[in-house]
Amino acid sequence: MSAPPPTGPLRRPAPTPRDHRNDLWLAAGLLLCAVLSAALGIVAGVYGTDTAKGLGSALLYSFALTAPLALRRRYPEFVAVAVAVVFFVGVTLRIPEIYVGNIAVFIAMYTVGAWVDDRRRAMYVRIGIIIGMFVWLLVTTFQSATAPTDEGLSREGLFSPFVAFMLIQFLVNAAFFGGAYYMGDRAYASAIERATLQERTHELEREREVTAAQAVALDRVRIARELHDVVAHHVSAMGVQAGAARAVMDRDPDAARDALLGVEASARSALTELRQLLETLRTSTAEAPSGSILRLDGLDELVAHANANGLPTTLTIVGEPRPLPDLVQVNAYRVAQEALTNARRHAGKDASADVRLRYGEDAIELEVTDTGRGSTPHRPGLGIVGMRERAAASGGSIEIGPRERGGFLVRLHVPLAERVRS
Repeated sequence: MSAPPPTGPLRRPAPTPRDHRNDLWLAAGLLLCAVLSAALGIVAGVYGTDTAKGLGSALLYSFALTAPLALRRRYPEFVAVAVAVVFFVGVTLRIPEIYVGNIAVFIAMYTVGAWVDDRRRAMYVRIGIIIGMFVWLLVTTFQSATAPTDEGLSREGLFSPFVAFMLIQFLVNAAFFGGAYYMGDRAYASAIERATLQERTHELEREREVTAAQAVALDRVRIARELHDVVAHHVSAMGVQAGAARAVMDRDPDAARDALLGVEASARSALTELRQLLETLRTSTAEAPSGSILRLDGLDELVAHANANGLPTTLTIVGEPRPLPDLVQVNAYRVAQEALTNARRHAGKDASADVRLRYGEDAIELEVTDTGRGSTPHRPGLGIVGMRERAAASGGSIEIGPRERGGFLVRLHVPLAERVRS
C-alpha cells in the first residue's frame, strides 16, 4: 500500500548547504558593491557636505547592511528587521550609499515572503517593515518641509518641485516594497507547488511499485491455481488407477493392464493440459490458443473421467445453454473439476457424485454434490481456496461445506454478464 499522506500542512523544503553557501557569496558580493558605492558617493558629494564624516562610517554601514544577508535563509525575519533598521539609520545619517541599501532591503523582504512557513508571521514582519518605512518617510518629509532653509528644491506653490519629488519617493517605495512582498509570496507558492508535485510523483511511484508487485502476486496465484487444478485432478486419478492395478495384478492381469492404461491416459491428459496452460501463459489474452480454453460443454468428458476412475457421477443440465464469457466457463469447469477430485479423494469407496448445471434468467448455477459419509475430517486446502478465488474472479459467489443429510456440497452462483452490466 502507498504511504499515508502527511498529517500537517505542507512545508517548503529546507534550504540546502548549497543555498547557504550562495547566501554567503551574495553577502560578500553586496559588501564589495556597497563599499564601492559609498566611496564613489563620497567623492561625488551625493549629499553635499551634510554627510557622515569619513569612509569609516561608510564601511561600517556597508558591513552592517550586507553581512546579515549571509544568514537570510536561516533567520529570515531577524535579517529583514536588522537590514531595514540599518538602512533607516544609514539614510537618516546621510551616508552616501544609495543603491546597495535598496537592493539589500528588497532581498531581505523577499526572503521573508519566500522562506517563512508561518505565513501569518511572515505577513506581520513585512507589513511592520513597510509601515515603519512609510512612517519614516512621513517624518523625514515633514522635517524637510519645515526646515528653515532655502536650499534644494523650490517649495513654492501647492504642487511645488519639492512636493513632486516627495510624491515620487512615496510611489517608488510603494512599488519597491509591493514588488518585494508579491515576489516573495509567489516564490513561496511556487516552491510549495513544486514540493506538492514531487510528493505526488513519489506517491505515484510508490503506487506503481505496489501495483507491479500486486500484479506479479496475482499472476503467481493464478498460475498456482491452474497448476493445482490440472495436477491434482489427474494425479489423484492416476493414484486411484495405480492402486487398482496393484490390487488385481496377481489375480487379474487384464484388469491391471486396463488400469495401467488409464494411468497412461491420465498422464497424457495432464501433459496436454499443462502444455495448453503454458501456451496460454506465454501469449496475451487476445492471442490465447483456442485449444487452451476450457468450456462447460466439456463437463460430460469430466463426468466420464470421474466414472472411469471409481466415482459414479451423473450430469444434469437444466435450462437452455447460452453463450458465456470464457472466464466464466473456465472457472466453472475448474470448480467442477476440483469438486469431483475432492469427492474422489475424500468421499469414500461407496460414494457417488452429481453435477448439476442450471441456466437461469439472470445467472448460472453449478452444483456438485457427493454422498460421502465424511469418515475423515475434511481439512480445507489449496483446492477450496482456489474455488473461492475463481468464484470471486467470475463476479459470483460460492458455497462450500457438508450437507445436513450427509455428503458434501459445492454450489457456484454467477450472475449473467448482461444483468451485471445493467
